[in-house]
Amino acid sequence: MAASRLEINFIRLLSRCEGIASEKRGETEWRLEKYVGALEEMLVALRKSPSKPTPEVLTDYTRKVDFLKGLLEAEKLSSTAEKALANQFLAPGRTPTISHERMAASKTVHIQAKARCTGEMRNELMGLVNSSESDLRHRRVVPVDERQSAAELDAILQHHHNLQEKLAEEMLNLARNLKNNTLAQQNIIKQDNQTLSQSMRQADVNFEKLKTESERLEQHAKKSVNWFLWLMLILVSFTFISMILFIRIFPRLR
Repeated sequence: MAASRLEINFIRLLSRCEGIASEKRGETEWRLEKYVGALEEMLVALRKSPSKPTPEVLTDYTRKVDFLKGLLEAEKLSSTAEKALANQFLAPGRTPTISHERMAASKTVHIQAKARCTGEMRNELMGLVNSSESDLRHRRVVPVDERQSAAELDAILQHHHNLQEKLAEEMLNLARNLKNNTLAQQNIIKQDNQTLSQSMRQADVNFEKLKTESERLEQHAKKSVNWFLWLMLILVSFTFISMILFIRIFPRLR
């Protein structure tokens, strides 16, 4: 079935949104959020349209719009670790939006978003380490004031050490969550495959049963037709013989 004008416009806008999402955007970039809002309205209209696409296509459209919404919400988070964790839970579309795409654009955007979050976390960690080393070198060069005690210096060093440990713990928790989510997704896919296999086997069994019942019904129909033909033949023969006897018994009056 050919796509309607509404669906064509929806696909064009969705492809444009995926293109904007794959680019590096500034804080003043407002188009993507407006476009995603328009996509939601068009998706609602598409569901109510008489010429709406198949349920599988509508599900994939919904998945892609929800992915873009989640991407925008993740970018508004303040912590880099929170952004990385939110991006991990996003589910991109499974099929290409336009025909010439080799891989779904939303999957590419998802990979780029996770790479950006990983880079930001790495830069943040390196910045803390460099800041700590620079502070230590500066304190070695500048003479220590007589009123500054050794306890204050230890407190500063301990503060930087605690920051590094906290960031390392966040990265460790993030890696653990990524591993758990990956295992959970693998289990879900495995269960879906098993369910699909069982459904296919059940469909084959039902098809064989339907074929057997159809053959039995066909044979029964043939037997019914044969009995009907014999009954009609007997009835016609009986009527013919009765007419002959009637003519013989009651001759025509002259």
